[in-house]
Amino acid sequence: MSDTLTADVIGRRVEVNGEHATVRFAGVVPPVAGPWLGVEWDNPERGKHDGSHEGTVYFKCSQLSKLQEVSLRNCAVSCAGEKGGVAEACPNIRKVDLSKNLLSSWDEVIHIADQLRHLEVLNVSENKLKFPSGSVLTGTLSVLKVLVLNQTGITWAEVLRCVAGCPGLEELYLESNNIFISERPTDVLQTVKLLDLSSNQLIDENQLYLIAHLPRLEQLILSDTGISSLHFPDAGIGCKTSMFPSLKYLVVNDNQISQWSFFNELEKLPSLRALSCLRNPLTKEDKEAETARLLIIASIGQLKTLNKCEILPEERRRAELDYRKAFGNEWKQAGGHKDPEKNRLSEEFLTAHPRYQFLCLKYGAPEDWELKTQQPLMLKNQLLTLKIKYPHQLDQKVLEKQLPGSMTIQKVKGLLSRLLKVPVSDLLLSYESPKKPGREIELENDLKSLQFYSVENGDCLLVRW
Repeated sequence: MSDTLTADVIGRRVEVNGEHATVRFAGVVPPVAGPWLGVEWDNPERGKHDGSHEGTVYFKCSQLSKLQEVSLRNCAVSCAGEKGGVAEACPNIRKVDLSKNLLSSWDEVIHIADQLRHLEVLNVSENKLKFPSGSVLTGTLSVLKVLVLNQTGITWAEVLRCVAGCPGLEELYLESNNIFISERPTDVLQTVKLLDLSSNQLIDENQLYLIAHLPRLEQLILSDTGISSLHFPDAGIGCKTSMFPSLKYLVVNDNQISQWSFFNELEKLPSLRALSCLRNPLTKEDKEAETARLLIIASIGQLKTLNKCEILPEERRRAELDYRKAFGNEWKQAGGHKDPEKNRLSEEFLTAHPRYQFLCLKYGAPEDWELKTQQPLMLKNQLLTLKIKYPHQLDQKVLEKQLPGSMTIQKVKGLLSRLLKVPVSDLLLSYESPKKPGREIELENDLKSLQFYSVENGDCLLVRW
């Protein structure tokens, strides 16, 4: 063994005669000659010392009694082992992952969890478990906050029986179980804040009514359930529903949403602030994705985040103004009038555009000249005539260019790079609008379009490098 052992070896994994260990010490151990390695064996029954020699402590091994998080995923765990053994070895565990093991029943899970009095997070996903057919003792998982039961084959009735033993449960994950919500939770799930029902293809909106009155439910994940519609029959146009009173975040990715009425209904949710609706027929990531985003923003007034992207005040203003103009002719034909007292809007229009009247109050009813000149909202390639200035150039040349409103900032920079013979990476863009004199707005996100930043005809692009 070399005399030049350094601290670099500490923490390395080693194998000795088929046993694995971690190096905890490297150096001299007087009065014994030469350098030594001190290791902590994976097998707690292996080894003659505890890191000390003749009264001197050279290192300390992990103390299982202080262990708080354990992952035993795919470790062929089939039972709790010797009675009381878990409690004796690891009494302070708070989080345990037992997913993809050989556990065969919920009773066996309880035998393990019952020894962990501080257990807050339990994952038993991908175990083919037999669940109890009768009532479950309450309080067996008294401090559990998070329960993960993905791909366990559990039914809704079994869910309700099992969670009866979890009086403080806050998060419940039930992905890929072919669940059909068959009854309303009454004395259970009342503390749950997050419920994940992803990839349960049997769920429809009628079943959702059964969980619509969970008082603390803040996050509902319905990805890949095949859902296409949602209605709140207790709330009329412009009113809020009594259902899902605390729901702040809704996820409906990878579904079959193809009607705009879906988002009109979401406007009725009193607490909704964040929505994720990726990869639906109406919101596929193609050339119309930005138009769909603007329509959703205009349809749901209280929304703060869409697809994990914050809705800034300028984006909301632009979305609502575009919506107001785009459907202005339809509003007028349906009986709309700029004098509110002369409004005689049809029920059909109010149903299709429940926020339109509010937008007219907020921004004023659309004028006739706006409706004549306004391009349809879906025409993404509307050309904008823009002035282009180079503020740091002495001659202050002003050019005029026509650019599509859907053109990204990155492509604008590419065009200017070729024009000016300046590297794209050196270009900084901003713009000024005659409507906002003295205010310069940076075009800082290369992936966003000119329309995103509300650039309009007659605005001036400022180019620096």
